[in-house]
Amino acid sequence: MSDERPVRLHCFAHSADGVSVFDRWAQSTGPGVEVLPVVLPGGAGGHGGPRPVTHAGLLAQLLPRFSDPGPGPYVLYGHGLGAMVALTLTRALHEAGLPGPALLAVASSAPPCAPLATSVRTLSDDELLDVLGGRGAVPPASDEGIMLRAMLPVLRQDLELAQALDEAAHTPSAAGPLDTPLLVVASQDNPLAPAAIADGWRQWTEGPVRVRTVPGRHFFVRGARELPRLLGRACRVTRRLVPEPAPVS
Repeated sequence: MSDERPVRLHCFAHSADGVSVFDRWAQSTGPGVEVLPVVLPGGAGGHGGPRPVTHAGLLAQLLPRFSDPGPGPYVLYGHGLGAMVALTLTRALHEAGLPGPALLAVASSAPPCAPLATSVRTLSDDELLDVLGGRGAVPPASDEGIMLRAMLPVLRQDLELAQALDEAAHTPSAAGPLDTPLLVVASQDNPLAPAAIADGWRQWTEGPVRVRTVPGRHFFVRGARELPRLLGRACRVTRRLVPEPAPVS
């Protein structure tokens, strides 16, 4: 393993959050994995520029970064909204005939067609918080409730993006369905994306699908150790299944 290039684990954070949630992941993913957070503009820790709110706008930022991913396998991981971003990018690479991830991993997210309000722009802050909080499933004084209110301005933009990505996901692809292996990670006590919905991801690829459950609530990505350990193991399995090409003599 030490003579091989590490598997690159590109990570997309949940809505409105920055990539700082992945700062300590390298300590837990284990050997042979390079953690590479992907920064989008307009959010916490993001660079300048407007927050993407359309399918085309998102891909205009991401596709150039992944059109030439370099040698060896890589993995895309998305948490919350990041799951839809990772799926969207994987589909776009597939449709463009470009090398896609050897594994797509998603967590803390319902599959496309989740019943979020279609009139997000017309909702008041309190109404939007009620929708985001699962109609009372997330108490306002809980850690999740406090975080949702603090992130509300960017959340509005991200919900607009989520709706656009959801609609695009249901547009048939001329390249046919994905066959990318998929790892779905659910958390045991997540009121925003209950573990029971994880099986709904199976319809989004014809490749093998594995569903795993870890301790935590919606923001279990913060400070979690079991999640990066799980992804690290998945990356090493991916390395064994997609070995480094032999050098040309």
